[in-house]
Amino acid sequence: MPEGDSVRLLALRLDRSLRGRTLAAADLRVPRLATRDLGGRTILEHATHGKHLLTRFSGDATLHSHLRMDGSWTVTRAGRRLPSRLMPDVRVVLRTTEGPTAWGVLLHDLELVPTAEEHTLVGHLGPDPLREDWDPDEAVRRLLARPTTPLVSALLDQTNLAGLGNLWVNELAFLLGRSPWTPVGEVDVPRLVERAATALRHSVQVPGAYQVTTGNSRRGESHWVAGRARRPCPRCGTTVRVVAESPGDPANRRTWWCPRCQPGPGPEARLPRADRGA
Repeated sequence: MPEGDSVRLLALRLDRSLRGRTLAAADLRVPRLATRDLGGRTILEHATHGKHLLTRFSGDATLHSHLRMDGSWTVTRAGRRLPSRLMPDVRVVLRTTEGPTAWGVLLHDLELVPTAEEHTLVGHLGPDPLREDWDPDEAVRRLLARPTTPLVSALLDQTNLAGLGNLWVNELAFLLGRSPWTPVGEVDVPRLVERAATALRHSVQVPGAYQVTTGNSRRGESHWVAGRARRPCPRCGTTVRVVAESPGDPANRRTWWCPRCQPGPGPEARLPRADRGA
């Protein structure tokens, strides 16, 4: 699933192609939105909150979408379209009068609401380090509200801090030197929140730094533990371990860790019941 930095970079890319352009036509290919007309509106901007994309139009309208595991947005030049094999999966087509067309493929949670009512879709989310209204103190408060929650589960809960996905939570646990299943109340949460915010911003703002946590962007060397199962830890040489996700449980995703660099509870301390926070 794309993480907050992935979605923010997508929003910036869409803005470069579409911001300020007028829609000649919009085709929303989901039954509940199929009759809605956006033609003649101007694309004002693409905003994000965590992993959620908010396409704002003139006339007080926002199209909300979520990529989840398989969604994507592509922009083509005038007269171009996607390959025919992809067309059955297109959910949104935004054709501008100036030429470019945006194609939303396999998008999830599509909704069209007045911009003033965006909070009905994303108001449950926690603070996002990539937004101007970032509130680190509120993120700390939310994370500490349930201090016995395992570290990775607390960070994956988007109602605590929005934008961290599985890659980042595994890497942050390593960088803190704590087991992924350490109760979040036992770590330095203000330091954790500061590190998380710095990591997401660095990933978005620094060329070549996208989701690089080790400082080494070479293929296979950009992460400390994520994706390194059965390989040596880059820091100590201990074999990195992995435990599979619990199917359908967003609080217990696939987890990687170095037993030596990250002392503490093992996967037996996993959260027994999923706490939902999209």
